[in-house]
Amino acid sequence: MMENVAVRTSIDPFDDDMPPAPTGLSRISRKLLGNKVASISMVVLLLIILTSVFLPKIIHLDPEEMDFTTILSAPSPGHPFGTDEGGRDVFARLVHGGRITLMVGFISVLVAVVLGVMLGGVSGYIGGTVDHVIMRFTDALMSLPLFFILLIILSVFGTTVFNITMTIGATSWMVIARVVRGEVFKVRELLYVESARAVGSSEMGVLFRHIIPQTMPSVIVGATLGLAHAILLESALSYLGLGVQPPTPSWGNMLYSAQAQLWSFPRLAIIPGVMIFLVSLGFNFLGEGLRDALDPTLR
Repeated sequence: MMENVAVRTSIDPFDDDMPPAPTGLSRISRKLLGNKVASISMVVLLLIILTSVFLPKIIHLDPEEMDFTTILSAPSPGHPFGTDEGGRDVFARLVHGGRITLMVGFISVLVAVVLGVMLGGVSGYIGGTVDHVIMRFTDALMSLPLFFILLIILSVFGTTVFNITMTIGATSWMVIARVVRGEVFKVRELLYVESARAVGSSEMGVLFRHIIPQTMPSVIVGATLGLAHAILLESALSYLGLGVQPPTPSWGNMLYSAQAQLWSFPRLAIIPGVMIFLVSLGFNFLGEGLRDALDPTLR
């Protein structure tokens, strides 16, 4: 005899047996971790960042110590990646160079995000002549060959780490500004924004307390993708001799120094090149994963 089976045909929102609905953060985390490429990229990036930041504090790594008895020596237990043309440990320079390269990338993106959010938010919220002027200025900058402008600025003002960071940030905000402007256009007429105005909030208060936070998912994705661009820019500038200057190491100037030994000792160029490739690719894949996880149209 077949047993009667009760089939639930409706969902009772007050049923205690139902699993709790996932919160926004848990849903985003689950979707991001479900993306294998983005998850692997995040793990690789965390390993590289943690190694660059904390390893020099745990063990002694002097990137500028020269030993002329071990010039261009092969990898060994004392020098895992060998030494360069000055007898300096390549592994020590790689770790410290990662610190400089990543620091330039993060700070320059922070500068770009601040400028992009402020200009894009004001442009989209106020509109009219202000929007027209800001967007035409943005379009004009996007039409210029910014890499050559970077070269000119650094040639005139010097190639300090501060100048490199500020210059990259000041020439990388335009895409974020356009994204924020578009998001603000969509949000500024919603009912909760009208309610904030009705209770007496100032225009700038409405913009930065109620509208700008709604653009953060798009800003986070843009900043993640911008990190890869900033790191490639710093590496390219250093490779051309207009970035971080020796003896301070960066992955770009390690490539620059390896040119003379490219065919005899290719590992000197391959090792920093692989690190630049991994970090740039990792941030691109992570940015794509964040975009999929944060995009409400894909839910």
